[in-house]
Amino acid sequence: MKAQALDELVFARRGELLAVPAVVLAAFGKPSAFSVALGLPLAFAGEALRAWAVGYSGVTTRGSTVYAPALVTAGPYAYVRNPLYVGNLVTALGFAIAFTGRNAAATRTALIAGAVGTMLAVYAVVVPHEERYLRDAFGAAFDAYVAVVPRIVPRTTPAPGASGSYDPSVIGRAESRTFLTFGAMLLALALRARNR
Repeated sequence: MKAQALDELVFARRGELLAVPAVVLAAFGKPSAFSVALGLPLAFAGEALRAWAVGYSGVTTRGSTVYAPALVTAGPYAYVRNPLYVGNLVTALGFAIAFTGRNAAATRTALIAGAVGTMLAVYAVVVPHEERYLRDAFGAAFDAYVAVVPRIVPRTTPAPGASGSYDPSVIGRAESRTFLTFGAMLLALALRARNR
């Protein structure tokens, strides 16, 4: 029971936990023109993947408890089971690279590893927690999905039998907090680059 309570707590507080490396990067990062040019395209690509996924999964991705009204297997979910989190990892890696161009090599490595490592640690709890819910809610359909779609490393072709539809109108509502955070990181990056 204690493990389940911890899983629920990490899931409910995942946003705050994932904000920690962002604050550390903003406080200690020393961006260079090269690191920004290298990292920002990754950050934008990660956010684009996340927005694409939200267009299929909708606003249910924002709750403090796991909930899914349907098993979505279309769009990015036909390639990887956790496109939101893959997108977040790509975005975090992009910002970590962007922020650390002029940091000493050891500091840069620690900041990038800390940012990505924190995300991996949180998702190591969150993903199995979500999958337990999905297995309970959708049973054999979820097991069939798991059998053909990988958890983190995407397939090169979409899995057959995709279900779900794309609704771009939910992206603005579902992603407003993410867009604000992304914008705050861009502002922090610009301020850090200006003060070099």
